[in-house]
Formats: sequence, structure tokens, C-alpha cells
Amino acid sequence: MSNTKLPIVALVGRTNVGKSSLFNAILERREAIVARETGTTRDSISAKASFHSHQFWIVDTAGVKDPEDDFEETIQSQIRQASEDADVILVVVEANAVISHEDRQVATLALKSKKPVILVVNKIDKSDSSEIYRFAALGIKDIAPTSVTQSKGVYDLLEKISRHITKVPIKAERERLKIALLGRPNVGKSSLFNTLLNKQQAIVAERAGTTRDINRAVIRYMNQEIELMDTAGIRRPGRIEQGVEKFSVLRSLAAIDEADICFVLITAEEASVALDQKIAGMVKDAGKGLVLVISKWDSVQSAGNLTHDQFLARITRDYEFVYWAPLVVTSAISGQNITKLYELAMQIYDARAQRIPTKKLNEWLGRTIRAHPPAGLKARTPKLNYIIQENDNPIPAFKIFGSQTAYIHWSYRRYLEHSLRDTYRFFGNPVQLWFIEKHVAHKHGVKPTNAENEDN
Repeated sequence: MSNTKLPIVALVGRTNVGKSSLFNAILERREAIVARETGTTRDSISAKASFHSHQFWIVDTAGVKDPEDDFEETIQSQIRQASEDADVILVVVEANAVISHEDRQVATLALKSKKPVILVVNKIDKSDSSEIYRFAALGIKDIAPTSVTQSKGVYDLLEKISRHITKVPIKAERERLKIALLGRPNVGKSSLFNTLLNKQQAIVAERAGTTRDINRAVIRYMNQEIELMDTAGIRRPGRIEQGVEKFSVLRSLAAIDEADICFVLITAEEASVALDQKIAGMVKDAGKGLVLVISKWDSVQSAGNLTHDQFLARITRDYEFVYWAPLVVTSAISGQNITKLYELAMQIYDARAQRIPTKKLNEWLGRTIRAHPPAGLKARTPKLNYIIQENDNPIPAFKIFGSQTAYIHWSYRRYLEHSLRDTYRFFGNPVQLWFIEKHVAHKHGVKPTNAENEDN
């Protein structure tokens, strides 16, 4: 990525004026959650946008309103921070509404920043076009009328934005490591996200369901660019509400697909929860790198319920099906093991990118078979001839060609996987072994190894 900083364009305004819809229209894709309820966006959501030869970050903030409690005050602070960091501020108002106290607050905040400010009068399809000029009373001279639902005015708005931002040459980015933070609601994902960033980016509150979009931030660690993705909590299917909550769960599932590595958070207060194990299984099935992160360790320590060793032994037993995933005890409050998470992520990323020459793989296969030949099932003796690695697969995946491969016992598949791991250390990653009959001309065999879940 270029060292030149991309400009930042921030959307600010009171709740329910259409900021998220405008955000999506600028990106030309559905990114923020849009719903007909006030205050849907409660985190600052950012994404990279482009217009002609310009690139910039677009930031969608929560709606401004008088803070009712500490939670709302956090939102207001977040909006102020976005305005301070922005190169251009878009103040969004609703065309068919009277100018409110909140509108004046936002306009004053934006003008005080001394940054270029554009007043976006949204939802012009619902009002007389001449009405937009009454918003000049807010003191913002540059006015852009828009109607996202009718695709009006967005192109003109982008032209206005482009006049205020510097062109940054579009260069091919270096490969970026993507890490998703996953888990049930209220297990400490946003707290960990903030601690990893060492700044307040996501909203943290002692209530479930605070994060409903994927909140993203990019940092650099040991010369590696890392994108952190803080996701909404995944609930049991019977507890998923329709509407926004359902979209949030789908967004979390999409984050697994997008990520290279997933941190699955397990609260120390509730360590043996079936849904946590299911989430870890989803990461494994998706072929992603995995770290099991024990959060809120301070509360267990203070209660004195279990010793550290007893607790880890219990977790190790419950998550034996992902025995290859490292386990880390953390505390967002004390910062315990936070740096270690980055170190583990880098090790997993390097292991994930490992490519083994075919000659070395076949030497390994020969040694392994000689040490313990396959017995097979139903009096059929499998024969394994050679192995190759799938170079076009981001998952450590291998094809083993032979005969009678359908009769290989599940325990022998596990033996091969363990031996391969011992030799080449695919640390923190699932490994797929495909067994293919030599005469069958298709890409994969009957099924990959999933030895821990197979029956005899």
C-alpha cells in the first residue's frame, strides 16, 4: 500500500436522516446495515471508496442526539473524533424535516473543525426542491441535494467531494492479513478490538449486541498490514430476531469467509458453551486459521473458582476437535497477552502460506507409510502412491493418489494428518487431505479428512 495517506470523508448528522443509505450509495454496495428504526448505526463504519481517479475512506458515524447515558456519550465522542480526523465532512439533513437543534449542533461542530464541509440535503424525493435552500440557515455554503432511493445527486456529490481531496495514486496493495473477531454477544469482542488498536474505535458497553456491523480498522505490525474485523455476536438460531439482528449474524458469517484468521472469543465466565464450539467448528470447516481467545480472565481469577491449569485442561478437552488451534488467556483490562495475539497471527499466517515441494512431500509419504502401512477396511488394502499440494488453495490442502482409497480408516487419516503436522508445522490451521483414486479424473476425492468427526 502506498505510504501516502488516503483522504477521509466523514458522514455526520442526527439519527435517521439516511447516512447509512448514502454511505452504501457512494460505495455502490450494501455495507452498513440499513433499517427503518432510529439509531441503527452505533459504530463508526468505514470503507474505501473511489471516484474517477480519486480514492478515499468514507466513514459512516452514529446519529447525533443529546446523550442520555454514558453509552450515548461514547457515540457522541466517536462522532467528534471522526470529524477531527476527516479531510471532508458531509453534514446530512433530511429535506422534508424542520431544522432541528441536533442539525444545528452538527453543523456547528463541522464548521468549527475548519475542514471543507458539504451540506447533504437527503430525501429530496419527499419534498419540494426549492425547500432545500432554507438549510442555508445552518451556515454551510456548499449544498448537495440527494435522493438515494431514486439515485439522484450522488454523482454530483462525489464531484464536490473530489474537489476537496488530493489525488492519491492507485497502487497494488501488498497482501493484507485479515483477522475476524468472532463469538457470542457480549463476550468482549469490542473490548479486545479496542485494546488491539490501542484506541477507542468500536463502542464498548456492558450490554449484549452493541456491534451490529463489521467494524474494521487497519494497523501495521512487524511491517505487515493487518485488517481487524469486529463482528456482531452470533446467537443460537432460535434466538435470532428478524431484521437487523438477522443481517448482523449473516455479516459475521461473511467475515469468516473474508478472513484469513479468526479469533474466537470464549468468556472465562462461561467456558463450556456448545455455541462457542459450533463457531470454532464453522471456522475449521471454512478452512481458516484459528485462535481460541479466553476473554474476561480477570473475573474468574477474582472469583477463585478454577486454577489456571484446571481451566486450560477443561478448554483443551472441550475443543479437542480443533487441537491444532492455539489457546490464549487474555484480559482487555490489563492487556494480558495482547501482543502475543499478534505474534500468533503472524505465525499462523506464515504457516498458511507454506508451500512444500512435491519431492519432499513424497519422501515424507514414503517414510510415513513404511512406519505404519494402511490396514483398510472390509479386507481391502489401500495403496497410496504419491502426494501433491494444491498450490491454488489458500488452505493447506493436499491430494493423495492411490487405489482402494475409499477403504482408508478414519484413524489412519488422522495418523497421516498428525504426521504431516509434526513434520511441517501447519500451526493454527486446519489441514485437508483428499484421497483420490488414480483412475478418477476429477479434482477431489470422495471427501477430505475430517478425522475428528468421522465414525468408524
